[in-house]
Amino acid sequence: MSSAAVRRVSFVVLLLLGGALFLLYHYNQRPGLPAGIAAGNGRLEAIEVDVATKVAGRLAKVLAHEGDNVAAGQVVAELDADDLRAQLRAADAQTRQVRAALQESRAGLNSAVAQQRLAEVTLNRTRQLVKQGYISGDRLDQDVSALQRAQAGVEAARSKVAEAGAAIAAAVARVDVLRVTLDDTSIKAPISGRVLYRLAEPGEVLAGGGKILTLHEMSDIHMSIYLPTAEAGKLTVGSAARMVLDALPGQVLPARVVFVAPHSQFTPKEVETRNEREKLMFRIKVRVDAQWLASHTDLAKPGMPGMAYVMTAPDAIWPANLTVQ
Repeated sequence: MSSAAVRRVSFVVLLLLGGALFLLYHYNQRPGLPAGIAAGNGRLEAIEVDVATKVAGRLAKVLAHEGDNVAAGQVVAELDADDLRAQLRAADAQTRQVRAALQESRAGLNSAVAQQRLAEVTLNRTRQLVKQGYISGDRLDQDVSALQRAQAGVEAARSKVAEAGAAIAAAVARVDVLRVTLDDTSIKAPISGRVLYRLAEPGEVLAGGGKILTLHEMSDIHMSIYLPTAEAGKLTVGSAARMVLDALPGQVLPARVVFVAPHSQFTPKEVETRNEREKLMFRIKVRVDAQWLASHTDLAKPGMPGMAYVMTAPDAIWPANLTVQ
């Protein structure tokens, strides 16, 4: 290759290198954030709630799939409850039986009380006749004994009534327990959210506490960012915030600061900071506005990376690119 060709190639290389350096310089010199606004990167997070069975049993139905939205109190799964229903029918029958026994015991008590009253009247009459000398003292002894037997009969009848009442209370409690247990075989969503994982399928036998679904509480989506002391110290709970997600670059999400860590901590490795020499940072939790989430249920999803911007000065103004449309 001639020296002229070498000079031309070198010139082209230098020209390309100079252009790259120029672009890099202008990229690094792009305008920063306005005064009173700080930013940090993170990922959207949502509270995860496990839906589990309270009682052991065979899973009969799972009525929700991954990605489904469920409402609080909605039945999302059912256990096989045939055995519990049979036990409940037996307990109901036993309750009716002990109620009948109580009625019988009360009738026995009424009869015993009537016999006691008759024995008292007879004894009083006998005492009068003995005083008048019409009958002997042997008859008086017999009537006293009869009254004592009648009194003992009343006490026994009262014990039977109390025993029958206790039996009814136990039977009713048994029915209540079975009904509660039967109700627990219909597993309900504890919160409104989106199904993240379906952890069990129909036919599986689960122990008490066995997990069936994992839900994301979609009404509480937030992002944790880390800021140095100079910026975190100006924040308070309730400070205005904005989010911009990598997957939605043109969509600005309204948000609020809901937590400012009271103590600093070492910056997590996955968090990037503009100044790598700053090792201690404060965790800031920024929550997306609930009304915005309600009208954009399919936009913001947990796990999405993005940037959160927080207003550190009350007189700061959001730039045009962070204005909520």
